Amino acid sequence: MAAPRELQWLLGLVGSMLLLMCFYQWDVSQKKQGRIRQLQEDRKQLLRDVCAIDKGAFPKQKYTLGDLNRKDLGNLIVDDKNGVIYCYIPKVACTNWKRVMLFLKENMTYDEIISIPGPKIHTGKNLTLLKSYPPSKIKAKLKKYTKFMFVRDPFVRLISAYRDKFLHPNKYYQTYVQKVWSLYGNKRGRFYAKGKRKAVASKPQPTFYNFIQYLVDPRTERTQAYDPHWRQMYRLCHPCLIKYDFVGHQETLQEDAEQLFKMLQLEDDIKVPPSYENVTSSGSVEDWFRTVPLEDRRKLYKIYERDFRLFGYQRPAELLDE
Repeated sequence: MAAPRELQWLLGLVGSMLLLMCFYQWDVSQKKQGRIRQLQEDRKQLLRDVCAIDKGAFPKQKYTLGDLNRKDLGNLIVDDKNGVIYCYIPKVACTNWKRVMLFLKENMTYDEIISIPGPKIHTGKNLTLLKSYPPSKIKAKLKKYTKFMFVRDPFVRLISAYRDKFLHPNKYYQTYVQKVWSLYGNKRGRFYAKGKRKAVASKPQPTFYNFIQYLVDPRTERTQAYDPHWRQMYRLCHPCLIKYDFVGHQETLQEDAEQLFKMLQLEDDIKVPPSYENVTSSGSVEDWFRTVPLEDRRKLYKIYERDFRLFGYQRPAELLDE
């Protein structure tokens, strides 16, 4: 049995070690928070810099809030209770972020909100859009409320849109499937979809290359606006006109969501939306674009170049500089 003096020394040593461990964990946490805060500042500064450059390069673009009409504000969801505005971008975890906005508004548990099917979430019946307010209130809310958005690598987002809307189309997107197939599909009765040979039969299924042909075709933009699932992110959320307080990335969803909830002082009220494994890795992106000719890849990049530049995504040289 240890003597009292030795016991005191041992307890003191253990206490010191515990104190050092606590300090170390606190220090690591503080450094992590500092890194995430700095990342946010870098993202917002990049937006300011690119917007300033583009203002001179594209003088005909909309550059005041007064230039925006109600249709332009169709992707901004408002939570008056907490003073929050979220601009949703399809194929950037927007289903779960709409659930978060619904949770903030409705008197429901988080588990109840999460259990609501995606299609019902997207009807928007219980969500309030900014465009529903009169102009004076729209301006006031944009100035006062905390505004956030989440973005994603533009080409990865296109792959996700193709997989969702062309490989598994619902009744609405079946019209796109038929249109793209009629314009660009192989009409000899056979086609290839992601390396798998299938018969056309009664259900045409355009290839990823057909989808890219549709996007880069000048007629597409002239005759109709891009569907929101592949419309440029900056055209949905207008980051050069609306001063966002937080810009999250799909690639860092967990860290960004935690930081956002802390900023909103909601970290004790809501969980981080569940993430999923991103099956579209960098190598997979190259695989998807393997059947797309270099000329069309470059045309596609020009269409989405502002998204790459505004949100800090590197130009995919491996796809464009062959």
